[in-house]
Amino acid sequence: MTQHIRTTCGLPVSKDPTVLYEDNAACITQIKEGYIKSDRTKHIPPKFFSFTQELEKNKDVDVQYVRSSENVADLFTKALPTTVFRKLIHNIGMRRLRDF
Repeated sequence: MTQHIRTTCGLPVSKDPTVLYEDNAACITQIKEGYIKSDRTKHIPPKFFSFTQELEKNKDVDVQYVRSSENVADLFTKALPTTVFRKLIHNIGMRRLRDF
């Protein structure tokens, strides 16, 4: 998808896989190994797992583990304690103008 967007915008296309940062070890296992039947996944058709596994095997995506405390996506998806919020804001490069 990112390659399509870059091509449409006239930007150079990279041959590197799209990196997905995930903080859930079970999710990473599902993507790399395919369908794993459990009480939580029994309602999801196995064909969806084969698609993500195929993307990973074809090197279209590279799934990497990131610790929950360092997952900057949490800024946009969770209510965080002030200290964690400030740390993650700093990690993505956001600064207040008076800090310069």
